[in-house]
Amino acid sequence: MNENSPNDEASTDVVIVASAFGADAIRRDGHAVWACAAARAGANGFEVRRELFASDADAQPEALAQLGERIRGLGLWIVYSTPATLFHDDGSLDREALRLAVDEASALNARIVKLQLGGTERGVATDPATLDRLMTDIAASKARVVVENGQLKAGGTIGAFDALFAALPRQSGLSMTFDTGNWHWAEQDPLDAATRLAPYVAYVHCKAVMGEGARRFAAAPADGDARFATLLARLPGDVPRGIEYPFIAGADVSLDAEAARQVARIAAF
Repeated sequence: MNENSPNDEASTDVVIVASAFGADAIRRDGHAVWACAAARAGANGFEVRRELFASDADAQPEALAQLGERIRGLGLWIVYSTPATLFHDDGSLDREALRLAVDEASALNARIVKLQLGGTERGVATDPATLDRLMTDIAASKARVVVENGQLKAGGTIGAFDALFAALPRQSGLSMTFDTGNWHWAEQDPLDAATRLAPYVAYVHCKAVMGEGARRFAAAPADGDARFATLLARLPGDVPRGIEYPFIAGADVSLDAEAARQVARIAAF
């Protein structure tokens, strides 16, 4: 935990997702520069995004180890996020993607490693042989393995997550990242999702959604957003919350000040 965090008395850690500072800025400057900004903002953790690496060289073990040391040296713990899916488009388990994500997270010394669920619109394979292979590979991970609901029907429906977790033993090692906004893209009810999936949630991606249809975009929850507060209340209160909406600086508000304000808001919701 960041020793300078204003949230030391709170039970909920707040993570800043790298993309909150802007994808172009992360690719230009590197994650370490913006991890410093996350530490200044009082965050507890920082989410490294594989898709924002400037080149494949950044994902090599030595580079990941150096990045991890720099981030932890700031007093932050690490989430490692990859856009890879846990299941192929046909619903079968992608063991290669899982093993690569686990290996890269280990090099980074991440606390959590996050993948997308993937699969088909009908869900993913839940036969005993598939689940045994899944649990065997998860057991090799030093980081907690989580799958996130995406913005497509394939990998973004409540039923797909419900069926997978219902088929797994309680101590399977797999948990969920609950993205509060992505359900809207997949035309799912976030409150229903929270009610049904809360027992499996180990990490929350926080964002509100503005606009409609293809013109939806992530935004900060409004002050007094009762629906967002209700949604968080249905989820575990002791799991970390990640900020995954853009920080908007203004003429009178610096990016550092806005990031610190949003960290305090998400911790208090």
